[in-house]
Amino acid sequence: MLSFCDHNHRNGRREFLRVGGLALGGLTLPGLMSLQAQAAGSGTLLKNKSVIFLFMHGGPSQIETFDPKMTAPSDIHSVTGEVATKIPGVTFGGTFPKLAQQADRMSIVRSYRSGDSRHDIKPIVHKDTLDANLGALYSRVVGANHPDKGMPTSAVLYPRAIDEKMMPAITKFGKFDSPGQMGSAYAPFVPGAGGDMQSNMTLSIPQNRLDDRRVLLTKLDRARWAAEKSDTFAASSELQQQAFDVILGGVSKAFDLSEEDPRVVARYDTAPLVRPETISKRWKNYQRYIDNAQSLGKLLLMARRLCEAGCGFVTITTNFVWDMHADNNNAGVAEGMDYMGVPFDHAVSAFLEDVHERGLSEDILLVCTGEMGRTPKLNSRGGRDHWGNLSPLMLSGGGLKMGQVIGQSDRHAGGPQTEPIERKDLVTSIMHTLFDLGELRITRGVPNEVVQVATAGDVIPGLF
Repeated sequence: MLSFCDHNHRNGRREFLRVGGLALGGLTLPGLMSLQAQAAGSGTLLKNKSVIFLFMHGGPSQIETFDPKMTAPSDIHSVTGEVATKIPGVTFGGTFPKLAQQADRMSIVRSYRSGDSRHDIKPIVHKDTLDANLGALYSRVVGANHPDKGMPTSAVLYPRAIDEKMMPAITKFGKFDSPGQMGSAYAPFVPGAGGDMQSNMTLSIPQNRLDDRRVLLTKLDRARWAAEKSDTFAASSELQQQAFDVILGGVSKAFDLSEEDPRVVARYDTAPLVRPETISKRWKNYQRYIDNAQSLGKLLLMARRLCEAGCGFVTITTNFVWDMHADNNNAGVAEGMDYMGVPFDHAVSAFLEDVHERGLSEDILLVCTGEMGRTPKLNSRGGRDHWGNLSPLMLSGGGLKMGQVIGQSDRHAGGPQTEPIERKDLVTSIMHTLFDLGELRITRGVPNEVVQVATAGDVIPGLF
């Protein structure tokens, strides 16, 4: 646990810093840094890339997103129309005009299928990933914390990372922060959710003292001064001193959007696009639609900040909002894409522009998909139902080849017309972006099960 404490004694005031279990399993922050330092020294294993996996929970329509099929009958083609992209002859759904203008920075896979139509959180967590978030597998190889910066190497961002008043995470379909067989020491860090790792990075100073920023800064300065004067600190190992500097140096700042340029925050912000009063209250998902619009852009901004600060794998979800049946819970496709497609178009476009301007496009891979797609034919209420035989998939950056469409769907967007791309191929492509898979196979200490997950599929053709 890390805590800054303020105690009053008859003999005077003293401040002390305690850096301990930043992850679970009894492994201290210096210990985790030491493990990753060993992994980082293993030659060409690490490619120094990061992955942001934006999970479109609920199952987005392949037709209204990246494969509009406007030549198909009216009960099949995109109900939002289409928009021309920068790739000649390629169109996106009508709520993606901003993304269409950046299609040269994406690869769209039109032959990807998730394999079944169940509501779960595949491929990010599944029995095929050892019931672990892909980020936990990544951390199992590189260590739970960055060796130089102390940043957790894997994180999961829910809407509560932006605002604690938002709905809690939806876990009945699976736990996004599951470490699975990797063990709790490798669980992704979950900011703003009250989890164990989050509470272990709190400042234990009474709330009334936190109200004044100057008091807090004074406390930190005194804590550093006291520690530097102590014999224990002077005699501590280099890694222990590094751990101290990491925490006081501001790992937590990466999670704090107030540290970002307000103009950049405004650029990402999706809240103004879908106001609560414009969302129909007839849907039980009403609050989830609000949370999505209020948080999506800022979650992508936070993810970019985490990657810059040393996090290698960030999962984003805004909680089960893409399930467009037009039933009691969910809006139909036309209305639902107003609630979901418009913020998605804005947030992802802002991200792509931002990382390009910062020179980070080669360093960060963005993956956007969900657990399944939607039926090619509209139901009688104007919704689309579950469909596992074709799913939308978009990738951007990471040093991969962009500005292309990979594979083709059949004429009704009901299944792959070309060779199907499967879940295992997506997982292998992600792992191939992060690691040299040949080196991974021979790296000491990496469990065989992790290697098997990473290499079970083929890389998506045309990406590398």
